[in-house]
Amino acid sequence: MNQANVWEHVDQYITQQLIPQDNILESVLRSNQQAGLPPYDVTPNQGKFLNLLVRMHGSKRILEIGTLGGYSTIWLARALPAGGQLVTLELDPHHAEVARANLALASLNELVELRVGDALEQLARMKDEGVAPFDFIFIDADKPNNPNYLQWALHFSHPGTVILGDNVIRDGEIINEHTEDPRVKGVRAFYELLADEPRITATAIQTVGSKGYDGFVMGIVTSA
Repeated sequence: MNQANVWEHVDQYITQQLIPQDNILESVLRSNQQAGLPPYDVTPNQGKFLNLLVRMHGSKRILEIGTLGGYSTIWLARALPAGGQLVTLELDPHHAEVARANLALASLNELVELRVGDALEQLARMKDEGVAPFDFIFIDADKPNNPNYLQWALHFSHPGTVILGDNVIRDGEIINEHTEDPRVKGVRAFYELLADEPRITATAIQTVGSKGYDGFVMGIVTSA
């Protein structure tokens, strides 16, 4: 068995041991696949990781940049207390349509506001609307714009806000300073901005699993 297969089997073992079968979430993944969405969803154990982070932090307002079919949205929203709210941004109208159906299946329509369109335009519009800061922000969209998303995340933060970014290892390509891959360049710029930004303290972890070799960045906003 090669290393990638080991990672995948370990993910399956973790899921079987620690994550009860959930017919709604399994239906969401099937719907995403049948609708032709790219297979970019977080894994079940990653989804529960997000859920536990929100619960540990006690977040009441969540911003998600990158909805896809709403699988991670559901994991996040389920962690919210009564009266909580999640705003999620999705560029692709087809993805958003699938996500709306999935959120309805999970009975989360009233808890989640799904905004469709270019995320940077949506974020600027939210600023004009006077949208209040968020307690937890999950960045999982197009990687070249990660630095821009981080700047907006800081705008919509308050001291104590958690900012989490996905897919920040890229099979180790982040150490390739000569890369021409715009996704890797975006992630490297994301790191550089985090390193220079005095308003946030952050770290990153490498992960392996059924999605390969990747990781998360997590930071806490320390000042406005």
